[in-house]
Amino acid sequence: MKAAIVGIAGPAVGPEEAALFRAHPPAGVILFARNIQDPAGLAALTRDLRHVLPAGAAIMVDQEGGRVARLRPPHWRAHPPAGAIGDLFARDPRAGLRAAWLTGALIGLDCSAAGFDLVAAPVLDLSVPGAHDVIGDRAYATDPAIVARLARAVAEGLMAGGVIPIGKHAPGHGRARVDSHLSLPRVDANDLDADLLPFAANANLPWFMTAHIVYAALDPISPATLSGPVIERVIRGRMGFRGVLVTDDLAMKALSGTPADLAARALAAGCDVALYCPGDFEGTRDVLAACPAITPSTQARMATARAMVRHRIVALDGAALSAERDRLLA
Repeated sequence: MKAAIVGIAGPAVGPEEAALFRAHPPAGVILFARNIQDPAGLAALTRDLRHVLPAGAAIMVDQEGGRVARLRPPHWRAHPPAGAIGDLFARDPRAGLRAAWLTGALIGLDCSAAGFDLVAAPVLDLSVPGAHDVIGDRAYATDPAIVARLARAVAEGLMAGGVIPIGKHAPGHGRARVDSHLSLPRVDANDLDADLLPFAANANLPWFMTAHIVYAALDPISPATLSGPVIERVIRGRMGFRGVLVTDDLAMKALSGTPADLAARALAAGCDVALYCPGDFEGTRDVLAACPAITPSTQARMATARAMVRHRIVALDGAALSAERDRLLA
C-alpha cells in the first residue's frame, strides 16, 4: 500500500483508475462534491472502491460543517460552522461544548453511514483578526484554550459516530494573510505559542493534517508540509504528536513543483501520507508511482487510529441528537 491518499475524477471508479489502484494501491481515496450525487450513488461508489483498494485503505471526506461540507442537503444533514459553535460557547460554555460534541457525532453518523472512515475535521486553527478568511468561521474562537476544548469535543463526537478525525492544519493556519489554495502564505510572527496550543492539547488525536505555510521563526524557507524542522521539532517535538501525519492537498497553489516531487519531499520531511486530491489521472499516477509503501511505523499509527475509534463508538439516535443541537443553536 502506497503512502498516498488520492482523488478520483467522477462519481464512479473508471477502468483506468481501477487498474492503477490495483497496480499501485493507495492508502486511501478522498471524495469531493464531483464524486457525490446521492446516497445510492455514493453507496455504489464506496462499494466499488472497497473492491479495488487494498485491505486497510481508507475512504476520506472533508466534512467540517458550514462551508466545508461534501455531504449536503437534501440528502444529508446541514451542520453549523465552527464559528457558530464558538459564539454559543461565548454565551454558554456548557451549551457550546455540548453543541460541539453533537455536531461531531452527527457528522460521524452521516459519514460512517455513507462509507467513510476518515473525516478531515476538526479545525484547530485560531480565528485571527485581519487574517485571510480562508479559515474565518471555520475556526472556533480567537482564544486557543477555547479552540482546544471545542475541537476536542468535536473529535470525540466524530469517534463516537464511528469515524477517524483529522485535526488540521498543523502547526496553525489562522494567521495566514493569503489563501494557501492560491498562493504561499508566510507567517513572520516570532511567538507562535498560541497557535501551537490547540494542537498540543489535542496531540493524542489519531491523525493531523499539515499546513502549506512558511513559518519564518520555525523554517524561513520551506512550508510546514515540506519542512523537516517543522515536522520533527514542532509537530512531533513541541506538540508531541505521535499519530498519522497527512499533508494538505499537494495540488494547492501554495506549493511549487510536480505532484510526484512534492509527494516525495513531503514524505522525506516526515509526513506519513501524501494527499493529492484533483483526480486527474496523470497526476494521480505520478504520485502513486513516486510514493513508497507506507512504513511499518505508519502502519502501526494507522492501526492505533482504527483501534481508538473502535473503542469509542457508541449507539446514537441521530434524530434525537439533531433536535437537541437545533435547540441549543436556536
